[in-house]
Amino acid sequence: MATVLVLGTLGTKGTEYAFAVERLRAAGVDVTLVDVGILGDAPAAPVPDITADQVAAEIGLDRSALAAARDRGKAVTSMAAAASALVRRLHEGGEIQAAFALGGTGGTSLAAEAFRELPLGVPKLIVSTAASGETSQYVAETDLVLTPSIVDIAGVNRISAQVISNGVAALVGMLAAGRPQLQDDRPLVAASMFGVTTDCITASRTKLDALGYETLTFHMTGTGGRALESLVRQGVFAGVLDITTTELADELVGGVFSAGPGRLSAAAQTGTPQVVSVGALDMVNFGPKDTVPREFQDRNLYVHNSSVTLMRTTPQECSELGRRLADRLNAAVGPCIVLLPLQGISAIAVEGGPFHDPAADAALFDAIRATLRNPRVELVELDAAINDDAFARRAVDTLHELVGSA
Repeated sequence: MATVLVLGTLGTKGTEYAFAVERLRAAGVDVTLVDVGILGDAPAAPVPDITADQVAAEIGLDRSALAAARDRGKAVTSMAAAASALVRRLHEGGEIQAAFALGGTGGTSLAAEAFRELPLGVPKLIVSTAASGETSQYVAETDLVLTPSIVDIAGVNRISAQVISNGVAALVGMLAAGRPQLQDDRPLVAASMFGVTTDCITASRTKLDALGYETLTFHMTGTGGRALESLVRQGVFAGVLDITTTELADELVGGVFSAGPGRLSAAAQTGTPQVVSVGALDMVNFGPKDTVPREFQDRNLYVHNSSVTLMRTTPQECSELGRRLADRLNAAVGPCIVLLPLQGISAIAVEGGPFHDPAADAALFDAIRATLRNPRVELVELDAAINDDAFARRAVDTLHELVGSA
């Protein structure tokens, strides 16, 4: 029988957790109930299997001392670190197979940090008041599921009872489904894609399949880039086809799809063979057109769809993007090839397209040429657009050679 770790502040939400535990047990799973309360007294009911004092002791903390300090922020941060250590230990020991929590922003933050210790594929779900807003700080690059609580986690009523029950049912359903039994030992390749580089990656996947690889494609929306970097650091991939580096433009200019300063670092630092290009560095991403910052309203804007507005990068921005890309690749300790598509870096940057700007492209290319200095990084220039079949064929053949020689 599977065991679900249920983690929460039982001193303040004991009634709600008692209901969730009852529903889980009624669904046929075992429960390990963990109290991570800090400032309140230990609850009379439900009685936790692992107390808050025991959680704190995972990393040598004294919960009573944390409570006495009356610093809620520090206490939550400390208990989150302790809960993370506990979750990691219990899962590695085979004692838990899933995780469940209820919470507001504080409880969600604490549980999410702990649940991020669980590998991809391990069911993890939080019924949360924060689930319908900006959730990237909770989910990060994991497969954590956040279910909107609709009402606050404050008592069991006709709405919260149904929402909590649905959350329990979803988690139990994940456990019942189990892991798909795919007999596939092909080496994995990561590929970065955006709507304007889809043709390139679609053709590349077909060619990689023919060469005996399985390709995992990541959508470059900030979260996608962070997920790619995280899995590269975990040693999942034989190689990386990092054709679409658009997130660097959002990081530089302030778009909505930045992956942060860690982008383009994992493969370089781990020595994972990589082929890198400049896909979609012609654009910065914003939301609907009326959300584009005022200082950019006179720029070259293109409505990609009702939710996304693209802004063409300038020659000055492209020059800086070229320097940043090259600087990050200068740290590479393994094989790396940079491919420059001289006839267009996205579907809309080719001749006749709304983002066709030879001066901006030239600034990008010149900065890369001038900044690359790592002898492990080779620069290859192709008289093709990024979505041309010739470019995809060269990218795949090059990566295959790098992986074979690694």
